[in-house]
Order: sequence, then C-alpha cells, then structure tokens
Amino acid sequence: MTCKYKQPSPSVGPINYQYCVIILRNKLVGFFSQQIEIKMDGYRCFGGFSLHGFVLLLALVCIIVPRAQGWSKEGHIMTCRIAQALLEPEAAEAVRNLLPHDVNGDLSALCVWPDQIRHWYRYRWTSPLHFIDTPDNACNFDYSRDCHDTHGLKNMCVAGAIQNFTSQLSHYTEGTSDRRYNMTEALLFLSHFMGDIHQPMHVGFTTDEGGNTIDLRWFRHKSNLHHVWDREILLQALKDYYDKDMELLLQDIQGNITDGIWSDDVTSWQHCDDHHSCVNKYATESINIACKWGYKDVEPGDTLTDDYFLPRLPVVEKRIAQGGVRLAAILNRVFSSQETQVDDEASRSPT
Repeated sequence: MTCKYKQPSPSVGPINYQYCVIILRNKLVGFFSQQIEIKMDGYRCFGGFSLHGFVLLLALVCIIVPRAQGWSKEGHIMTCRIAQALLEPEAAEAVRNLLPHDVNGDLSALCVWPDQIRHWYRYRWTSPLHFIDTPDNACNFDYSRDCHDTHGLKNMCVAGAIQNFTSQLSHYTEGTSDRRYNMTEALLFLSHFMGDIHQPMHVGFTTDEGGNTIDLRWFRHKSNLHHVWDREILLQALKDYYDKDMELLLQDIQGNITDGIWSDDVTSWQHCDDHHSCVNKYATESINIACKWGYKDVEPGDTLTDDYFLPRLPVVEKRIAQGGVRLAAILNRVFSSQETQVDDEASRSPT
C-alpha cells in the first residue's frame, strides 16, 4: 500500500487515500499531548498494533524526530485565523463542516497538523510539498524547472500542492462521506501550505536547503537562516513588543489589513488570473524576498541582531497577512455555490 500524489480527477481526487488518516487535535496539555482520531479505510495500521500502542509510538516519534516547519506554530495559527475571519458565510460553513467536532470550528487549531505528521511513514510523501528549491542565486521561480522532488517527480513542491488541494476542494459538494473525510485533509494541507509558500525561505536556494545549512547565531543562541525566518523573528517580536502574547500581534496584523497600512493593497494581493498564476505569484514574491531580505549580507557563522531583525519584522508580518488574505480568497472561491465546476485549467500543471 503506497501513497501517490497525482493530478486530480473528478472521480478519484488527487491522492490515493487507501491508508489510515490521522487527524491531530491540538487541544494540547503540554507540547506533545494529543488527541487522535484514526479512520480505517479497509486497512489495518502497522500490522497488529493496538490504538493504545500506536499512541505510545506516536509520542516517541514526536520526541525523537526533528521537525522542520514552515512558519512557527504561531505563524501558521495567525495565517489561519486571518483567513477564517475573512470567510464568506458559505465558505465558513463548509470549513466548519470539514473540521473535526473537537476543535469547535477553529481552523487554526489544526493548521500545524501537516508539520506534525510529515515524518510519519504514511505521510513521508508530503515532505517535499512544504517548499521549493530554486537554482542558487537565480532569484526567480519557474514552475516547470523548480516544482519537483529530489527524484525529479513533477508537481511535488508547495506550489503544486496548493493547486492540487485547491482542485480537490472544488469538488466539495460531490461524492460520499468518505470522500468528504478526505477533503478534511485537503483543507488542512491547503491551509498549511498557503503559510509555507509565503515564508520566503521556503522558496530558497537548493544548495543551502533554503538556509537550513547556513548556521549562525541569533542574538545569543545558535540557529540557522531558515529557522530565523520560520520562528526567530516572530518570537523576538513577541518578546520585545507584545509581552509574548500572540493575540496582540495578531490584532496588529489584522488592523493593518482592514484599515491600516495594507488596506489599499488587499485587492491586489487577492488578484490572479487563474490557479497557475496564483502559485507562480506567491512563489516569485517569496524568492525575491529571500534574495533581498533573507540571504543578503548573511554569511555562515554571523551573529544576527537588531540590524537584521528590525527591518525584516515588517516583511514577516506582511507575508503572514498576505497568506491569510489569499487563503480566504481561495476558500471563498472554491466553496461558493456559484463555483459549479472546476476550471478546466485547474488539473493541468502550470508552465
């Protein structure tokens, strides 16, 4: 039994779902406490393991396996909170219907799920869907050149994943309850990957793995350039300006979207001609920012402090805002009753 990632069709969807679907419910008590629901689809998980044994194994895996993330959990949560606040009634209802009951309709509670399961055996195929590797110092994105995994399999990148799961969600009103269950995963993957593609170092250079191999110091502790953009800048802002309260930072970002410095830009953020130009636009923005703000004037072994942090914090906040606004636009479109059929272009790869 293998997991396959392929272009969607109206009858099958983009993924072979003959595996055990695990939805992590982020009502956390401590970092690794999780409540798990397992849906069996004609197969047994891991031979003869009991559910109790599987949960114990999960706890060990979460502790042992290092987890590369897109935005930190705070970044992904804020992206999803921004998006959900901008949903139209139809889309808001569809999202609530697809989410597990335990999260009370809160999409942000599961926005980090794809990071939590990417190293599990049955989800390893998703690992290359979190990023795009571009040629060193090219500072541009070309879908046909860059969207593939290390084996050359096309569409296996974050841009391809966004198209794939967007197209699947376009069939929301069709099919059986099993298919609707699969769309819960599609919603969670899409919501997460919209955060990832807006993190500039997730569209970085191939040789340094988006800054992961550029070791440096962030103020007084060890880090790397990728982690600085994933997490360090946000955490520094929370510490310095928001008393470590994410809600205050989120309020500032949302205020700048609705009636602040970005309010006149929202329409242009949302605009793109089709599914293909959307992902090309997002990825191109990120690699341009990575070159201008991420890699610039950084060498391995450097110590980054306020001179790096202060000019880049507004860039990070804007990318989170753009990710949330654009995720809402996609969900509003695919869940609209007027979206009676998927665009003929949606199932073809961009060029």
